[in-house]
Amino acid sequence: MSVHPSAVIAPGAQVPASCSIGPFCTIGPEVVLDENCALISHVVLDGRTRIGARNVFYPFCSVGVAPQDLKYKGEPTETIIGNDNTIRESVTISRGTVGGGGVTRIGSNCLLMTCAHIGHDSLVGDHCILANAATLAGHVIIEDHVTLGAFCPVHQHCIVGQYAFVGGGTIVTQDVLPFSLTSSRRENKAFGINKIGLERRGFTPERIRQLQKAFRLLLAARLNTTQAIERLRAMEGEDAAVLVSFLERSQRGVIK
Repeated sequence: MSVHPSAVIAPGAQVPASCSIGPFCTIGPEVVLDENCALISHVVLDGRTRIGARNVFYPFCSVGVAPQDLKYKGEPTETIIGNDNTIRESVTISRGTVGGGGVTRIGSNCLLMTCAHIGHDSLVGDHCILANAATLAGHVIIEDHVTLGAFCPVHQHCIVGQYAFVGGGTIVTQDVLPFSLTSSRRENKAFGINKIGLERRGFTPERIRQLQKAFRLLLAARLNTTQAIERLRAMEGEDAAVLVSFLERSQRGVIK
């Protein structure tokens, strides 16, 4: 194991020999690391935290720290992180709370850029990008393949649907439609599908055309949400079904 002499690894922490622990890192007694993780320097891993393989932690990030919730009284809650994530400088990830399910969870193959914040009980899927200073309040759900631009705050209990792209500086106070390109100019709006992002993820031209048709129903057909859902039910393909399911379970309403 490569451990710098200034690093502090508490008794009880599980750190495989394949991991690299840089200068001035601190690892708490309930932290479990999988193989080939790298802590570059000044990293804090705390609490009941389980971390998968091949994750890289850059200086001054804090993972598994106590939630910023005044109701939290030291209960044994968790942070769970998947594999192959890059967690850049000064990222903060708070562990869960009893009232929110007890777990903050990050998937695999995510990039969390400088100063991003993952609040307590938030769930982040796979292949997500949170740009610089994107911030998730407690209880946020970020589905797979989502990109949040820089300086995007997401309100408590909001859901950002799969394959969505949220432009920089957008204040998210309602749910963000799957597949959408959502941004703020004077007010938050969904501007259609995230076409470039979907093409990069391998969506076929026919699948993109079907999504464009579905979004015209949602955004431009002057239908209310109930009417749009009925029209979407009649469409073929799994993506229309994903949109219907998302609309039906939304508690805060969606950005349209």
